[in-house]
Amino acid sequence: MNTLADAWSWLTTSANWSGDGGIRQRLGQHLFLTVVCLLISCLIALPVAVVLGHLGKGGALAVNISNIGRAVPTFAVLVLLLLTPIGGHGEWPTVIALVLFAVPPLLTNAYVGMREVDRDVVRAARGMGMTGRQLMLGVEVPLALPLILTGVRIAAVQLVATATLAALAGGGGLGRIITAGFNLASTAQVVAGAVLVAVFALIVEGLFEAGRLLVPGRFRGGGSG
Repeated sequence: MNTLADAWSWLTTSANWSGDGGIRQRLGQHLFLTVVCLLISCLIALPVAVVLGHLGKGGALAVNISNIGRAVPTFAVLVLLLLTPIGGHGEWPTVIALVLFAVPPLLTNAYVGMREVDRDVVRAARGMGMTGRQLMLGVEVPLALPLILTGVRIAAVQLVATATLAALAGGGGLGRIITAGFNLASTAQVVAGAVLVAVFALIVEGLFEAGRLLVPGRFRGGGSG
């Protein structure tokens, strides 16, 4: 209980929120890194998943290859990247490691969503004379949107939690609060940093859930994690 009380005291100390290395700065860095990695991951995974899901060819192989990333710890990928020439290029090792980590849920959910579109609807659209592109973008993608967005949500929450590894590569983010706590032998600061990451992840989860409830009912749905 003393540790939790000390962590709360650390979090409620105004000096820890401002200035260089303060919570506000670290939170901004963490948010920026998460958004950048999520955008890059979406740009890589979603077009591939949508096209393969539309064609119904090669998708299973792509999903299986992407899921290999789940078996390799992000920390191990980050360490290996730091040992390569890429390691001397600022945040890039962290960005690459996080993107590789975020691609599997995006690719899997989008591909499954495309393949689960009612085939009768697809045949009816073809019968109306729709081209492949019109069918994909006008029918299949809207119907697959619940699973696509579920993949985005899963990837976003995972990125928030895993972006703490940026601190190990000298980057910013909330992970710096935790590593600084270890360096100072301050258990209260380590716990406070962990609480900040957990709360941030819960907020991101809550925002996606709120967004899901605001969209029309036909665009809601579950997903494959």
